[in-house]
Amino acid sequence: VQLVESGGGLVQAGGSLRLSCEVSDRTFEIYIMGWFLQAPGKERELVASIGRFDGIIDYQDSVKGRFTISRDSDNLNVYLEMNNLKPEDMAIYYCAASSYAGIHRVERDFDYWGQGTQVTVSS
Repeated sequence: VQLVESGGGLVQAGGSLRLSCEVSDRTFEIYIMGWFLQAPGKERELVASIGRFDGIIDYQDSVKGRFTISRDSDNLNVYLEMNNLKPEDMAIYYCAASSYAGIHRVERDFDYWGQGTQVTVSS
């Protein structure tokens, strides 16, 4: 499974960005897709996840109402629409995929990772 993120960049606080994750190779293995962020010196945190078959969506509390995860119906490309960005959202954002169903909360729950895309929010 190959994951390639795009869409990061520099934005002022209150602004918006849309991250994309292109998914290819052995996509039949994937059950759940997610977006993580990793701030400097900190562990990766799950921001949002979406089920491939059931479409169930889960968000970290800090992004509820501001971020929206979505996926294409005909492929597994996944998106993260980020609105009202705050300086504390600044991090490297990673697309991740899991080859099994069930609850996914942390980094070890996911098998495949993209290279990450930097999101910088200026105050």
